[in-house]
Amino acid sequence: MIIKKTPKLIVILSILLMIGCSGQKDLLVRFSNPEIEYWGRVDSTGVEGVNLYWSGTSIKMNFQGKSIKALLQDETGDNYYNVIIDNDSVVLLRPDTTKTYYQLASQLPKGKHSVEIFKRTEWDRGKTTFYGFEIETDAKLLPKPAPKKRSIEFYGNSITAGYAVEDYSGRDSPDSTYTNNYLSYSAITARHYDAKYQCICKSGIGITISWFPLIMPDLYDRLNPADSTSAWDFSLYKPDIVVINLFQNDSWLVNMPERAEFKKNFGTKAPDDGYLTQAYQQFVANIRNQYPEANIICMLGNMDATKEGSKWIDYVKTAVTNLNDKKMYTCIVPFKGTPGHPSIKEQEALANSLIQCIDTHIDW
Repeated sequence: MIIKKTPKLIVILSILLMIGCSGQKDLLVRFSNPEIEYWGRVDSTGVEGVNLYWSGTSIKMNFQGKSIKALLQDETGDNYYNVIIDNDSVVLLRPDTTKTYYQLASQLPKGKHSVEIFKRTEWDRGKTTFYGFEIETDAKLLPKPAPKKRSIEFYGNSITAGYAVEDYSGRDSPDSTYTNNYLSYSAITARHYDAKYQCICKSGIGITISWFPLIMPDLYDRLNPADSTSAWDFSLYKPDIVVINLFQNDSWLVNMPERAEFKKNFGTKAPDDGYLTQAYQQFVANIRNQYPEANIICMLGNMDATKEGSKWIDYVKTAVTNLNDKKMYTCIVPFKGTPGHPSIKEQEALANSLIQCIDTHIDW
């Protein structure tokens, strides 16, 4: 278990204690309790707990009491979560591979409180199983809030994942400690609009080619991203806005014929402009088929795929023009002009650009 201060957020808990067993006087609020709210693609088919995979997946509950614990088990021990108390205080939680109770908050002031467990890390770090919250017997479980009036969904790569956003050395470390989806432009945008949030992302992924065998058209419709037979039921979540921010990895990899992924996907010849435009267009059309009423924003940026004169901008714009969809828009964010992945400030700039785009085109 690791405790770490999150930038720009006040930590009110000085220590997070890992408790091996629960007290006899405490009450377990099981994962299936209707007052627990889940955001994201959560696998609730289990009889003991729910499985969390995707970045930005979260668990929320309101209660009245002085303390609260969570019963968790991680597959690898390499996942990190933000624990958010009363929408303000944040501490970092790293669940262990053993089924364990974690003290999320203690010595809280008298009154009503909220707790949220937010998944910072990506699905390649393995799943986490949540079994329930534990509160004191004299505490009280409160109703969950009314449903959000707005909802938003993202499809993206490392930019959307918040990869290395907290690596202040600028080395883009792959250590999952530094990835924080909570500080990504996607989560920032959702919070700005007080919108329900769902995020389908993976560092290194593309539409035609990735840094690994899978591409986004392989993954976008999965519940468990690591399982090709695991299908997501799109009727469970109907976003008002879908944001697609992809093609950054394609822009690099189409120039690497020596890679196995290139040979598998393209053979010996790099794809031409028509192929790339059509591939993007088809993916967006697939999203439209799932969400006939949603507004769709085809976003690109803010890494070097949006350098001045980039042909990848044209692919996105041409695809959107070809689709001739009145509820589809482009949002091209200029190249940030710095190496590596977006920093916290650059993620905030991305969010501001997207918010401006939404405010300009969409009345929701």
